Amino acid sequence: MPRKNRKVMPQAGAALDRLKYETAAELGIPNYTGYRGDLPSKVNGAVGGNMVRKLIALAESQLAGRGPQG
Repeated sequence: MPRKNRKVMPQAGAALDRLKYETAAELGIPNYTGYRGDLPSKVNGAVGGNMVRKLIALAESQLAGRGPQG
C-alpha cells in the first residue's frame, strides 16, 4: 500500500528529517537512521509526538509575533 503522507512543502523535507533525528537523540534513541523495523511503535510514536510538540510551539511563537525562537 503506498504512503499517502505528503509534505505540503517538499522543500521542508530535509529540515523535517533533521528535526526527527534531533528529537530521537534528545530522547536517547541511538542510531535512529536507516531500518527501524525492530523498534517498538511506542518508541517511534514518542519521536513523532515530540516532533509535533516542537512544531506546534514554533508555530505558536511565530503567531504570537515572537519570532522562530520564542
